[in-house]
Amino acid sequence: MHALELLEAKLTLPPLQPGTVTRTGLVNRLRASRHPLVTIVGPAGYGKTTLLSQWAARDGRPFAWLSVDEGDDDPGVLLRYVAAALRRQAAVPETMTTLPRLASALSHASAPIVLVLDDLQFVRSHESADLIATLERHLPDGSTLVLAGRKLPELPIARSRVEARLLELGAADLAFGRREAQRLLRAAHLELDDADLLELLGRTEGWAAGLHLAGLFLRGEPGQAGSVADFAGDDRFVADYFRFEHLARLGRAELRFLTRSSVLDTMCGPLCDAVLGKERQTSATRLESLEHSSSFVVPLDRRRVWYRYHQLFREALRAELERREPELVPELNRRAAAWCEANGSPEAARRYAAATGDVDAVARVVAAHAFPAYCEGGAELDTWLDGFDDPVRLEQFPLVAALGSWVHALSGRTDQAELWLEAAEQGSFDGVLPDDTRSLGPWISLLRAALCRDGVEQMLVDAETACNGLARRSQWRPTALLLRGVAHLLLGEDERAEALFAEADKAASIVGATETRRLALAERSMLAIALGDYARGRDLADAARSLAADGSESRAVSDALQLALLARAELRHGTWEQARVHVAEAERLAPALNDALPWFGVQTLLELARVEMALLDAAAAHTHLSRAESILERRPLGVLTMHAKGVRSELRALVDAQDHSESVLTAAELRLLPFLPTHLTFREIGARLHVSRNTVKTQAISIYRKLGASSRADAIDRAGQLGLVE
Repeated sequence: MHALELLEAKLTLPPLQPGTVTRTGLVNRLRASRHPLVTIVGPAGYGKTTLLSQWAARDGRPFAWLSVDEGDDDPGVLLRYVAAALRRQAAVPETMTTLPRLASALSHASAPIVLVLDDLQFVRSHESADLIATLERHLPDGSTLVLAGRKLPELPIARSRVEARLLELGAADLAFGRREAQRLLRAAHLELDDADLLELLGRTEGWAAGLHLAGLFLRGEPGQAGSVADFAGDDRFVADYFRFEHLARLGRAELRFLTRSSVLDTMCGPLCDAVLGKERQTSATRLESLEHSSSFVVPLDRRRVWYRYHQLFREALRAELERREPELVPELNRRAAAWCEANGSPEAARRYAAATGDVDAVARVVAAHAFPAYCEGGAELDTWLDGFDDPVRLEQFPLVAALGSWVHALSGRTDQAELWLEAAEQGSFDGVLPDDTRSLGPWISLLRAALCRDGVEQMLVDAETACNGLARRSQWRPTALLLRGVAHLLLGEDERAEALFAEADKAASIVGATETRRLALAERSMLAIALGDYARGRDLADAARSLAADGSESRAVSDALQLALLARAELRHGTWEQARVHVAEAERLAPALNDALPWFGVQTLLELARVEMALLDAAAAHTHLSRAESILERRPLGVLTMHAKGVRSELRALVDAQDHSESVLTAAELRLLPFLPTHLTFREIGARLHVSRNTVKTQAISIYRKLGASSRADAIDRAGQLGLVE
């Protein structure tokens, strides 16, 4: 009787439990596919069996079901159970007891069928795999063989994939989406707002069992309910699940590999070999094996090189490592930091060094790699400075203090920039710096020039001192050249400034100082526009923009100047919509423009004020101009003070001339404006714009009024002053 009950359980489709979340999208995909072979592979708790039960309830074909266990990895035993499953659906006669007979009977069957072999991770032998492959080749037309489990045996399915006869579903396909997660939690009487729901989905990565365990955690005992932010892989419910459903099945060597490698954010074979102290290069093979066994290992590329652990799984492994070998954790992180630094991943090296708790090691990585990383790709370096906020500690690491002063200045954090510079000035350093400079003095001089705390003349002295003291191939040197150019620009020596900006541009391209090159191009663009060469100004600003690390969205405050310059050039060429896009991007960055880098802040704010005046937005222009004037009150900056007075005068004239109730040019008026400087009559302009002469005249009179002009010639002059037309 016991054997009969066991057989019945193996051959019976599991019933759907009350409250089960319906996987409508996946079920419809399976119903519509009609592929001869379907594989559903994923770690425990991803709902593979539940999905199959839901599919069976919606598909018109009969389902023959077999749940495989450890005792079935024998071709004879497996054949008997498969035949029994098929007989239950009348797919084959009772006498089919050998593979040839079973295959023949299936080939001659008239009705299509779905044969499901679940829990196939227990099948490992080649003989059993050959039996499964034979079954797939002999199923009736319109039938489907479904192979499900945490891992599949070695099967010849590559050809089926090429021939589009195979549908593969993995953990990513099985992961719950937002609505499914919401329904699961509601069944547990939990209602989360959108932010918490999305955070929980991120933590669980859509893992159904993880969401269920999260529900238990969030509901908790009376008065002990947890929060989404506190739910992690070291929660006892999650840890117990992994321990009993997965880790308990592993050998000692596999468990040691998993726990020790859990210190890694991402991993590849050589990194794991280095961290685990492997003399033989075995980690790559082990990672690939773990991926195939669906051990919550996520591949990060198609070449099976880089992987990561599922977030909750990694947290559970880390907790297990802390429980088993806490003394080993710092050493594992130290090895990871050393490998990453040696293999061109300085940011990862910094993170692992920080995890060791060794501040000296972190400082060395930051000093060696932070500025080159910024120069080469515009890296956001704020996180590199974590842990160095204490002034006493900063003085112990003057190189870090100097780098941090530059980072804070670029981000508009004036107080921090000056505090970190003071710490660098107070600290001492012996030896050769990472850029081969012989002392810290040139770095300090460069930062003093950038912050321009003591006037333009001293800025020039500091920049020249930096240039003379920096190593020839230092990535700081183009910045020193740039600052020399800025100082000459502020002194009204435009030709000398242009020459230095060009030299900084060239030097930056040689040493890979991309961000400094972008600043140099922006300064050159501004000079070109000031001389009336808008075409060259736009080309230079475009060149600076094209060097952005991501090629599209601007991120750094230093982008604001080139965006404002691009907008001015676009306005001159009549491309209004693109100009407005650039202005909107620059406005997003504008709040960080201040006296941290006072020369840059004033330059950019004045350019933005000019753009807003060209757009006839006097209020926005006033806001930018007032901020520039406020900086100039604290930090006089040579000719920029005179430029600000000129912009203020232009703004007063605009305000006086404007009809305040109707001051912004309409889209139709913006289309007409580029035609006004031509010799075309209103009738000829109307023909170009496909409107009547009277319409053109009405729009022209409106433009005159808004520009404070009395005639077409006056309007052209005024538009030219604002940079709106050639």
